[in-house]
Amino acid sequence: MSDDAPVTADAAAPENLRGADATAAVRAGRQRSDRPWTALWVSALALPPLALLAAASWFGRWVRPGADDWCFLPVVRDDGVTGLVGRFYFDDNGRVANALLVGAYAKFQIAGHQWFPLVSGVLVLAVLWTVAVLALRRAGLRTPRGLPLLLAAMTTALFLFATPNTYKTFYWPAASVSHTLPPVLACAALIPLLLARSRRGRILALVVAVLAGAFLATLSEETAIVVVTVLLAALILSGRVVPAPDRGFVRRWCAAGIAGTAAGAAVLITSPGSMRRRERFGAETTSLLASDSLAASLRAFAEITVTVVTTWQYIGAVAAGVLLGLLCRRADGTTPRPPAHRSLLTTAGFLVLLVSGYLCTVIAYPVFGDRLSDASANRLWNDYLLLYVILLVGLGALLGLAVRRYPHRTAPAKAVCAALCVLVCVGPAIALTDLDTAMRARAEKWDAQDRRLREGAAAGERVLPYERLVISQMLEPFSQGGRRYWPGGCVADLYGLDRVTDGVAGRDL
Repeated sequence: MSDDAPVTADAAAPENLRGADATAAVRAGRQRSDRPWTALWVSALALPPLALLAAASWFGRWVRPGADDWCFLPVVRDDGVTGLVGRFYFDDNGRVANALLVGAYAKFQIAGHQWFPLVSGVLVLAVLWTVAVLALRRAGLRTPRGLPLLLAAMTTALFLFATPNTYKTFYWPAASVSHTLPPVLACAALIPLLLARSRRGRILALVVAVLAGAFLATLSEETAIVVVTVLLAALILSGRVVPAPDRGFVRRWCAAGIAGTAAGAAVLITSPGSMRRRERFGAETTSLLASDSLAASLRAFAEITVTVVTTWQYIGAVAAGVLLGLLCRRADGTTPRPPAHRSLLTTAGFLVLLVSGYLCTVIAYPVFGDRLSDASANRLWNDYLLLYVILLVGLGALLGLAVRRYPHRTAPAKAVCAALCVLVCVGPAIALTDLDTAMRARAEKWDAQDRRLREGAAAGERVLPYERLVISQMLEPFSQGGRRYWPGGCVADLYGLDRVTDGVAGRDL
């Protein structure tokens, strides 16, 4: 994928230059910024986060089912993906798009779980890389080759691996489908918008916005809230920050996205499965808006915010953004100025983050309660965590543009940011290594127990003991000191048993 957009001499020329002078200006700008050494060290900085993603994907071979996965596997095996869609819509939660994606990996049973980290990791990186390239091109900015990849790789690594519980963010397919992939798919909906230049392209972008909004609303309620909040903010600010020629189309695109999300939300909310879920957890409108629930949600969101803000590795996103601000240039080779409305954009971005994050906490609180701010529930933060990382990159870019006003400070700033891009990967690398050891130990025990249960069922046994194999605070049968049976019934269904009994209590790996 090319990081630079092709620019002709005429298009790149400043307004006061023409002909030979314009061509000379373009060549001079390219000579200053397209130095092979710059492209080399920028590309090298992308290697640590890419290595994290590659290693994490390789460790995925040790993933084995747990928690909700136990219940999805027998349904897809016996009734297919359509059976799971029907179960979600009529019984579980109404998330039909969620059922489609869950069925897509559960169809391959255990192998689907093992391949899921690789497929999802590549998807996240590819989407963010594409969006970075197209956004810079649409903004009329050129960068050294490798810088868009650095931005995408750093954002991917921090989003997936700087969390308190990487297993539930990256390795648990059910959680990834519900909370990790949805914000990435929302970013993917930007691609037709960024590519749209003709009338046909704009129509396609509007259609994609409607369909993507409807899909996301039936995939993840939390991501739908973030999407609508972002689009509403874009609509409000479009009159000041979007150029007049594009303003009408951008507003139509935002409206199309909101309309699609509203349509999908209507399908979700009116589904029998969603109504049953709300009744089961007491999440009706009255309880959601009760003062004690709103106050408790605010406390939980404040605790989540403290955890995220004090996770120092996210400074890597700022560092990558600063490098963008220091190294980008206009097509004519000149230094870009900070946006005229940078204060407004920065304030609006973080207000959107706070509002959408709090609303996500409000709708999740009736189900998770005070556990919402615990590391075991960190997957629920991912719906707005990607927005946080992207905003940090944007903030860093603004800082980089500001530093360029002082030429003697750019070299130290580049050195510090380059060092940070490497250092922030050290902690996640250590955590991934430890997690790999735990996952391998669980996989060996899981495979042995899987053989024992299958052999017992084939021999005609109807009740067999099950040993808890817990990892990263994942739920297993006989939790809470053996008092909670779920998902023991799903384990029994998978192996064709009537029931499983409590075996030797497992320890948290």
